[in-house]
Amino acid sequence: MLVVVCFEMGALLLYLPWSAFWEQNFFLSHFPSIIHVVLHPAFRGAISGLGVLDILLALGFIRPHRGSASVPPQ
Repeated sequence: MLVVVCFEMGALLLYLPWSAFWEQNFFLSHFPSIIHVVLHPAFRGAISGLGVLDILLALGFIRPHRGSASVPPQ
């Protein structure tokens, strides 16, 4: 379940900053002073970068780790 939540959250963080929903949300209409920061491409890229890291975290949970074998080597 944790892998699915991490992957979905990462996909949302990767996609949403570049969608039309990002430009028409509650916070931008109620706090106009943050419009220039939130709509800046560098800020959008940082949020998308967090999404990529979240997806990589989900993939890391799937991949077996070294030294975690159930039977010790002989």
